[in-house]
Amino acid sequence: MTAVSAIRFDRAAWARAADYLAVAVAITLPWSSSGTSITVGLWLVALVPSLDWQALRREIMTPAGGLPVALVVLGGLGMLWADVTFVDRWRGVESFLKLLVIPLLFAQFRTSERGLWPLGAYLASATALLAVSFFIAAVPSMVWSTTKSLGVPVKDYIAQSAEFTLAAFGALYLALQRAKEGRWPLAAAFALLGVLFLSNIFYVATSRTALVTLPALLALIVVTRCTGKIRAAMVVAGIGAVIAVWFLSPLMRERLSSLPTEIQQFRSAGTRTSAGDRIDFWSKGLAIVRDAPLIGHGTGSIREMYQRAAIDKTGTTFEVTDNPHNQTFAVAIQLGLAGAILLWAMWIAHFAVFVRAHGVAGFAGLAVVAQNIVGSLFNTHLFDFTHGWIYAFGVGIAGGAVLAQSRGSPISASKKRRGGR
Repeated sequence: MTAVSAIRFDRAAWARAADYLAVAVAITLPWSSSGTSITVGLWLVALVPSLDWQALRREIMTPAGGLPVALVVLGGLGMLWADVTFVDRWRGVESFLKLLVIPLLFAQFRTSERGLWPLGAYLASATALLAVSFFIAAVPSMVWSTTKSLGVPVKDYIAQSAEFTLAAFGALYLALQRAKEGRWPLAAAFALLGVLFLSNIFYVATSRTALVTLPALLALIVVTRCTGKIRAAMVVAGIGAVIAVWFLSPLMRERLSSLPTEIQQFRSAGTRTSAGDRIDFWSKGLAIVRDAPLIGHGTGSIREMYQRAAIDKTGTTFEVTDNPHNQTFAVAIQLGLAGAILLWAMWIAHFAVFVRAHGVAGFAGLAVVAQNIVGSLFNTHLFDFTHGWIYAFGVGIAGGAVLAQSRGSPISASKKRRGGR
């Protein structure tokens, strides 16, 4: 074996390892933040020796690959004009860094035949979490110390319901695909799995964000992935499901019906409530953005700006936060309209990659982007650990697979990456 062939073999081995570690990241995402951190680090170590740097440069030159990088760069520059400690500035820029993996994953999975493996691994891992969730909901004595919510074995109910939302629509999409192929037993199995995920959201661990995201994703499926009779059937089924769940799920009714009460309590008596806090954070956030509309107050400045806004205030308006519960505000407070425009341009670019794409990867990417946009109206999901990594890896892996399908994966590039094998 020549030295050149040995180098090529090593590169191919690193490429396979990077693919397998991306699968490992997908498995850990529903379960463990520390596990995700470790596997992401190992994935980066394996990816670097196998990466085609010219391919990475090409991905960064596209809107879908370049806009995340531009947003991170602007976040780094924002440290220069932030009037806060260096620690706060660094914590602020850390929130953006996960976006850098998107073009890396584009370049990796554009030439990989394993693009669907991490997506399947995520669905399998979420299914295992679903089984545990139902078990501890049925046997309350099994709830352990990592969570305070019944039926939520790890993390929190907001993260779990978001994870299960993506898994539910992934399973339902696979059911539709298998039905079109006439593979009815498999279609029924996927449909049942999707219903079980939705049942967990409605009856075990419900978040208001998930209840808003679910109809948005259903509408997206109907508009972009269904035609004719199937579209009409989906609309009827969706309406019927909403009516049935409303009457059969006390948990969902309580989550929705308490919303007007929380708003009224906040407005009339200044009582702190979940909905009231969001109204307070958003109104203050708008005022903070107006004070520095073009380039913001600098990276890491959110808490400091809310602290200043709370001076001489009392009651609920004295609440200080580093989370305005809206992604656009979280970026605009730090980076102004320049940052907000980059954020929305990135979302639109990623949506454009998937909206016309066919197959599992196209739908998975579309669901991840749509869920993040809708959820980020009420949360800072890109900056949250679980939601942010789901977005970065979901868009990156699915985007790489879609790009491989739509533009073709050059044989020479594939051979170069995998040592000519």
